[in-house]
Parts: sequence; C-alpha cells; structure tokens
Amino acid sequence: MKYTLSILAGVLLSASASADDHQQHLQLEDVFTLEYASSPTIHPSGDWSVFVRQSMDINNDRKVGRLWKILPDGDIRPLTGDKANESQPVWSPDGKRLAFVSTATGSPQIHIYWADSGEHAAVTDLTQAPSGLSWSPDGQHLAFSMFTPEAKPAPVSLPGKPEGADWTESPKYIDKDNYRYDGGGYARDGFQHIYVVPTKGGTPRQLTEGDYNHGGELDWSADGNSILFSANRREDAFRQPTNSELYQVSVSNSEIKQVTDRKGPDRSPSVSPNGDYIAYLGNDDNGKSFQVTRLYVMAADGSDSKLLTADLDRSVTGFEWDSDGDGIYFSYDDHGLGYLARTDLDGEMETLTDRVGGLSYSRPYGGGDFSVADNDEILYTLSNPLLPAELSIWDDGDTQQITQLNEDALGHKQLAKVEEINYKSSVDGLDLQGWVAYPPNFDPSKEYPLMLEIHGGPHTNYGPRFAAEVQLFAAAGYVVLYTNPRGSTSYGDEFANEISQNYPSHDYDDLMDGVDAVIDKGFIDEDQLFVTGGSGGGVLTAWIVGHTDRFKAAVVAKPVINWYSFVLTADMYNYFYQYWFPGLPWENMEHYMKYSPISYVGNVTTPTMLLTGENDYRTPMSETEQYYQALKLAGVETAMVRIQDSGHGIYARPSNLMNKVAYILHWFDKYKDE
Repeated sequence: MKYTLSILAGVLLSASASADDHQQHLQLEDVFTLEYASSPTIHPSGDWSVFVRQSMDINNDRKVGRLWKILPDGDIRPLTGDKANESQPVWSPDGKRLAFVSTATGSPQIHIYWADSGEHAAVTDLTQAPSGLSWSPDGQHLAFSMFTPEAKPAPVSLPGKPEGADWTESPKYIDKDNYRYDGGGYARDGFQHIYVVPTKGGTPRQLTEGDYNHGGELDWSADGNSILFSANRREDAFRQPTNSELYQVSVSNSEIKQVTDRKGPDRSPSVSPNGDYIAYLGNDDNGKSFQVTRLYVMAADGSDSKLLTADLDRSVTGFEWDSDGDGIYFSYDDHGLGYLARTDLDGEMETLTDRVGGLSYSRPYGGGDFSVADNDEILYTLSNPLLPAELSIWDDGDTQQITQLNEDALGHKQLAKVEEINYKSSVDGLDLQGWVAYPPNFDPSKEYPLMLEIHGGPHTNYGPRFAAEVQLFAAAGYVVLYTNPRGSTSYGDEFANEISQNYPSHDYDDLMDGVDAVIDKGFIDEDQLFVTGGSGGGVLTAWIVGHTDRFKAAVVAKPVINWYSFVLTADMYNYFYQYWFPGLPWENMEHYMKYSPISYVGNVTTPTMLLTGENDYRTPMSETEQYYQALKLAGVETAMVRIQDSGHGIYARPSNLMNKVAYILHWFDKYKDE
C-alpha cells in the first residue's frame, strides 16, 4: 500500500507565537478537539484499510468511534457515514466483507459492510453487546461472545403488600464471589458465552453453557468445525483467578475440549493460515506480582507447545501471523517504547519499529494496535509525544505516517517539548529512565516550578507518548517530570519485581532521585516542588508526603491508603491478596500496615488534596475517605474531590479529564509562590 499523502513534519514545533500567546497553548477545552486512530484493519490485499476514528462528543461528553477508510492515494473517508458508535472491524477471509459492531439501530449489533457496493446493514438483533468477532474459514458464519443473563429469583418475598402500595425497592441479595467490577458496577446474574450466527443474518446459536465466562479473542479451527477460546472453567476459579486455559468448542454439538493444561494464564488463540499451528499468549504462574507474558506456538491438536520469546524478557502485548504461516508479528514495550517485531517458528527475532502506541491520550502509557496484510505490509498506531495515535504503514523496512487527524486541533498549538532523562538510583546504582516536559517558550535561564507526575499500576510504564494531562500541566507553566521507577514494566522481570511484596519501598527513592536529577539542570525553583499521581501513583504520592516535606503541595488521586481495607473492598480482592501480599490480611497485619501510607499520616505536613471517582471499585472511595479524615484529624490542610459519573478510569468522560486537571492545578496554584 503506497500512500502519497504528505507527512506532517515539524508543524507542532514550529507554530509561531502570536499576540494572543495564551491561545497558542493547550487549554482545558481543547480536550474535546482531540482525535486518535485505533483498531487499524488493513485489507488482505494491502490496497486499502479501515480504522476506528476516535473523537470526543462535546454534547454527550463521551468518546465515540466511527469507521473510516484509507484509500490508496492516502485520502480518508467515512466508511458508513452513520452517526453511531462503531468498533471491532474484522475482514472476511476473502476480503469481500467487513464485520463490525455498530449502535446504528439503537443498540450494539453486528453489521456487515460489502466492499464491492459499499452497502452495510445489521445482521443481528441481539439483547446484549457482542465482542470478539471472528469469521469462519468459509465466511459463512461469525463467532462472537456475549453476556447471557440468567435471572435468579430473590430468596425473600415480603408478604402483605397492598395493591398499589408504594414500598421501598427490594434489597440487593449478593452471594457471588466477585460481585462488582470497576467500570461495570455490580455484577449481573449470568455469564459470557460463545455464539455463532450466519453472516447473511439469522438467529444466533449459543455454543457454551455453565457458570463460567467464555470469551476473549476467538478463532476457528482450519476446518471450521470448532472455535478456540480462553476460559477459567475450574470449580475453584475464585481461588485461582489467573489460571485460564485454551479450549475448543464443537460448532455441531457444543462439545468442549481442553487444549492447554498448566498453572498460569493462557489466552488469545490464533490459528496459522495453513491450519497447522496455534499461537497463543501466556506464562507459567510463579506467584509474583508481575509476570512476563510470552508468545507460544503449538500443533493444531494442542501438542508440542514451544516458547518463541524465551530470549525476550518483555511482555508480548499483541501478535498476528504472517501470510505464509511461517512467522508471527508481535508487539511489546521496551524502555518506555512500543516495539513491533517478527519471529519465525524457531524463535529467531527481528525488530521492525519502536514507535507503536499512542492510544492512551490522557497519560503517557503504552498500548498500540497493528494489522498485517497478505503481502506482509503492516498498518499500526504511531506513538508521538506531540500527537495522539496516528496511523503509519510499515512496508519492507520503510515506514510512512498516513494520517493527520490532529493537525487542525494541534497544528497551531505550542506544545511541551518532551526530553528523555537518565539517571542512577542512589540506593543501588540501578539505571533509571524518565522524561521531562517543558512549558511552551521554555527559557533555561529562568526558574520554574516542578511537578512530579507518577504512573499507576504499579506494573505499567510511561514513555515518550502524547499525554493530554502532561501537556496541560506544562501549558500552565510547570516543568513536568514523569519516570519509570523500579516496578515499572518494559525493563524486564527482575526490575518489575523489585517491588514484589515490597511496595512502596525503594521506588520512592527512585522518584526522589529523578527530582534531584532535574533540579541539577539548574532551571527548577527548589522551593516550588509539587507531586501528584493516580492509582499506584496515588499510593506513591501519599507515601511521599508521609516520608518527606520537600513538596509544597500534593494531589493524591484514586489511591490505596490502607492495604488491609483495600484487599477487603477492591473488586479483584481474590487476586490482590495472593499476588501482592504474603497472604490474607488478618494473618499478615504487620506486613500490610508496614506498606500502607495511612501508617505514616502522622508525619504529613504537606497540603494534600484527594481526588477519586465516585464509582471507583478498583481503589474504592473508602480509601480516599480514610486519608481525608486522617489528615483532618492530624491538622493537615486537605480537601476531597469526588469525581461524579466516574470509576477508576477518570478520563473515560472528557469533561472528567478536564475536571481532574483543573482541580490539580487549582490546588497547586493555591500554594505556589508567584
């Protein structure tokens, strides 16, 4: 696929200053102008492509995705023209049709787009949202998974209610192991099951049953007789939350056969083009808080499993077979960069590019998408500190950016320049990496306030990627430092597990060493230091103010304050107590409290604001409330911000991303010396 569209080169860096310099900088309301590309789906021929164009709906305060196509000349156009939310585009094996999910009929349904005519239509009338679309080899059926309700009557029915009486709602009766999920609320009665439906439309047929969730990525066997999927079908799945296996279900009689069998997660099955092999992701469970996800291949019957990425101490984040079935393209993060590579079936690897990513437009996290054509051209999301995800093509070693979705919104803005910084740990000499975002019109002869912004996880990574929050902080005049302290991913298993059952600990020192490294550059006012972070970064921010008074103010976002109460209130409590701690909280109270920021609240003198989503079930609001009340009792200046209509992912609604940034800047500006 050869595109002639010219590349955006240096527009953002060369935006000229105007009389209204303020408008040249990124503003809070500019969040609604951002767009990014996701789910690229290159046509098997490589001649054209489809992708999801993500934009912000300012009237409904939400992110919306719509399918667009990229023509051979580089022009982009809407695929359907519908004003609906569209996602999950998947080409049929012959490339004549595209399946996708759309809300055009009023609810999420499977639609088909016919490439020859440009017509499209819904082919289902489902009661729940479908996911994991997968074409059968002959193109006659689509497999998908869908939540399937299973209503259970209440165990109690009150007698004596007069007709027309206005009594209170019935209580919620809960006896599920995992009863609520961040972003999903309280769990409904039912399970995720696999279905098939004719691609010409018709009635979906349910293939799986039982009290198990079946889903994730689906794929068909080469003969079309069965569908591969991942599930945890153990009777004690609650006690083994990560121990999933690969299975295949017969399309004709729904018989299920287990394909893998080991302690550890196995997922994302993908059958090779010739049908001889199955590639998949997984790892042997070692009980640590971080475990490297690896790429495997096995024979189609499940025998002779082979590890392909044994020499790569990094987690594989996605993969796709090449057209001949003799190699696999895959992605991973290394030192904060998103890589695309290829391995043959003997594990010989070559690197293709290190700029995959850009999907997390709020903070500079990893994550990217790619798609491979039959001629091995690759369409992927491009990561750039100055742009949310654009699309780029890789063709036999050559790369070319092919979209400019944000030129209208950002091309005239003076954005923060992002520069890498490397330094040593003062504890043990460990090599550490971070990035500094400079305010627009930065002058190294002046002194600036410094904001330390800490990532969550804790097993995630930051990198040189676009981040609206960082850009807005820099536009407000702050030099922003973000780093990857020990515990971060993309540096290998040993680096990540430095904090296994030891968190927070020397990751605190790593952050302070980063602050000192920036101060040493000579343009930071040492009396104007500020710190914030969300989730795992909120934990570390609370830890920091309990161990030093060098910061003028702090914002602790969606934190864990008390590990004991966290494990007994978080949505994934059956996972956390096993993998993050030496055991149950009441049997290990000393350990839990040693690493809890609440244990050090008596040391805090820094003005500290708390900020959390009202509906956060990952780091529940009760954690924030504990710290707020403790700070009040300790006489520390504090405030609590409760973000409405928000779970753990505050940026899910664009206005809440704005709220988060605005309140952080309000708190810091309150204590900043002019």
